[in-house]
This record gives sequence, structure tokens and C-alpha cells, in this order.
Amino acid sequence: MDLVEIVSQTPYSLKVVCLKQRLSLRLYKLQEEETAWCGLQALILAMNHAVAVMESGFPHHSACHTFLITASLRSWQKTSPLSLSDLLLGFSSLGEIQFVLFVVFLFLYLVILSDNVTIVSVILLDKSLHTPMYFFLSTLSTLETFYTFVVLPKMFINLLSVARTISFTCCAIQMFFFLGFAITNCLLLGVMGYGHYAAICQPLHYPILMSWQVCGKLGATCGIGGFLASLTVVYLVFSLPFCSANKVNHYFCDISPVIHLACTNTDVHEFVIFICGVLVLVVPFLFICVSYICILRTILKSPSAEGRQKAFSTCASHLTVVIIHCGCASYIYLRPTANYVSKKDRLVMVTYTIVTPLLNPMVYSLRNKDVQVAIRKVLGKK
Repeated sequence: MDLVEIVSQTPYSLKVVCLKQRLSLRLYKLQEEETAWCGLQALILAMNHAVAVMESGFPHHSACHTFLITASLRSWQKTSPLSLSDLLLGFSSLGEIQFVLFVVFLFLYLVILSDNVTIVSVILLDKSLHTPMYFFLSTLSTLETFYTFVVLPKMFINLLSVARTISFTCCAIQMFFFLGFAITNCLLLGVMGYGHYAAICQPLHYPILMSWQVCGKLGATCGIGGFLASLTVVYLVFSLPFCSANKVNHYFCDISPVIHLACTNTDVHEFVIFICGVLVLVVPFLFICVSYICILRTILKSPSAEGRQKAFSTCASHLTVVIIHCGCASYIYLRPTANYVSKKDRLVMVTYTIVTPLLNPMVYSLRNKDVQVAIRKVLGKK
């Protein structure tokens, strides 16, 4: 049954009210004809009860009909979640190139996993690396392993699958864990910046400033703060009423593409999410910048030219990774959803979810001489 047949078989009063309600339900926002058809069909199904009441003996008065139908529409609009299986469009528009992307992304993902597992294993096995700095490095590697695991395996399945679906509950769970691990990662980068500052600028006080007790409290604070912020954002997003359209224009359930499906004004929700984004992105980034400015001032006072060069190289590589990480996240989350551009967003998020986790182990750990020596020791034992 096509759209014309559905409309032709609908009572006249129902069609009139349906047309009046289309604007409030944002059916005009749905650009694809197929999606609009699904939306109208869902509307008619939602109002079957009202139509049945009218046809079973309810007084045939146009005002009464209009009241029942409008009430049914409003009830459906307020209570309708993304109840169907949500469709993750991902890279479906690229056609046959998806297989190439699958091979490339899978290779990069395996490199990320192997690098992070190697770093965590070496730090655990080598007692000489049981220091606060390497504790945070191993925690960073663990977080990146988890937040890529939340997103990438589902993306690989969708690249090879025709049915790219995810349930409403799984969509919320995926967003919660991705944001939780990603926000904790951002906060941890700020803590690591403070650790570098304490090691270089306050070497005599370093054992007190970065004791194991302090490290444990900082790590726990990052984790609790990250997941509380994630829970707040997920609640704000999924408490919205959604239209019948269930096409998430992304390769995972992220904030902007899900809010884009909402059937109501989202300004207040977006503002609160923006405040959360400032707190977990801008504040740690500014903290890192201040820490490295103090570090550079201390380095410039060093009499050794070779020492200054090595320190500058290390600081530059660290800041590059932080800028890429925070820059990509800020582009995605610190702007209105109305400015949502799907292709650019997917490209930036690929950088955030694949390129940055690929760079972090190399910049923070694998270039470190102590880690390289420890890897040789572990491999030598085997």
C-alpha cells in the first residue's frame, strides 16, 4: 500500500487534522519521501483508536472528531520514543567503498588495541614503571581501549551489513559509555598535564604533590565526574520526544544526530549540554595550556641546549595530541545542533575515535625510553 492509497482510505476529518499537525510533528523536516511515508503511516496507526471510537457510535460531529484526533496526535507526539530499531546510516552513501573502509579501519583498530594492551601489560609487569606518571599512562590506554570498543566494532558490523540497526536502549547505552570514557579521558589529560608540571616545575615537592593517595583520588574523581556528566547528557537527550523518523545519520549514537530527531524545541537541553561540554573540554584544555606554559618557562631557564631541545620536542608532541583531541571534540559538541553537518561530523569523529587513540600511545608511551627498555625486558623474558 503506497502513500496515496493510505491517504485516500483515510476519513476526511482525519486527513484535515493530519495535515494541520504535520508542521508541529516536523514531518516537513524529514527530507526523504520514504521517511515521510513511514511517519504518516505511524501517525495513522497511532490514531486508530480515535477513529474506531468515532465509527462505533460516537456522535458524528466534526468538532468532536477533531478533538479526539488532535488529542490522539498530541498523546502520540509526547509519548513516542524511537521505539523502532534505529537505523545507523553510517557510511552507507559511499557504496562499495565501505569494504575498503572496513579493511583500513579494522587494521587501525587492531593497531590501537595492540599498542594499548602492550603498554598496560608492560607497565603492570615491570616494577620500575610503577610510578604515578605511568599509572596515568596505563589508565589513559585503558580508557582509549574501552571507548573505541564501544563504537568501532558496531561500525565494522554495519560496514558489511545491509541491516544497520540498533535498538533504542542499546543506542542510549552506547552513548552513555562512549561519553563516559571519552569525558574521563579528557579530564585525565588535564590531570596528566598537572603531573608533568609537578615533575618539571616542582621536583622537590613532586613526591607529595603526586603521591599514590593523590593519584588514586585524582583518577577516581576523573572517572566519577566523567560518568556523571555522561549520565546527565544522556538523560537530557533521551528525555526528549522523538518523531517517527528513526534514521541516525552517523555511524554510532552521538548527541547531535539523535537530538536532530527530536519533535520539540531543544534549546534548553542543548544549552545545558553546551555547559557540560565547556566544563569537560575547555576547562581541562585551559588547565593543560597553563601547565605547559609554566613548563616552558622552566625549560627556558635550563643551561643545557640538548635538554631544552628534548623537552621542547616532548611538549610539542604532547600538545599536538591534546589540541587534536580537544579540537575535534569541541567542533562536535560545542556548537548548536542546528549547525549539524553530517559528512563533516563523520570525518571529524573518525579522527576523534580512530586517529587520536592511534597517536596517544605512540606520543605518550612508545616513544618513552623507559617504556622501550621495559618492552625489551618483557620480550626477553619470554
